Amino acid sequence: VQLQASGGGLVQAGGSLRLSCAASGLTFSGKAAGWYRQAPGKQRELVAEISSSGLGRYATSVKGRFTISRDNAKNTVYLQMTSLKPEDTAVYYCNVYQYQTSGRRDFWGQGTQVTVSS
Repeated sequence: VQLQASGGGLVQAGGSLRLSCAASGLTFSGKAAGWYRQAPGKQRELVAEISSSGLGRYATSVKGRFTISRDNAKNTVYLQMTSLKPEDTAVYYCNVYQYQTSGRRDFWGQGTQVTVSS
């Protein structure tokens, strides 16, 4: 299983970025997927998640600014980020998970850095 994240970079406050995460080695279409982020000195937090049916949910801090979507034909999940703020600066990780008899199993991408300058 491999999750390849891309699209991070340096952007000014108010700008936009789109993150992509391409999955391979698993059946992507039947699984929920999401984006987490981790800023220096902070815990990893959920940013947005999308169900296998396409229903999205968001952290309060990004609601109305970020949009998560998926393309099952491309095994890819996206995070469109607009009106970026310096506090959005973090390493962003994509995640896909499934429930097994032993519990939840998570798959993680390698992370992509997003830096928002003021």
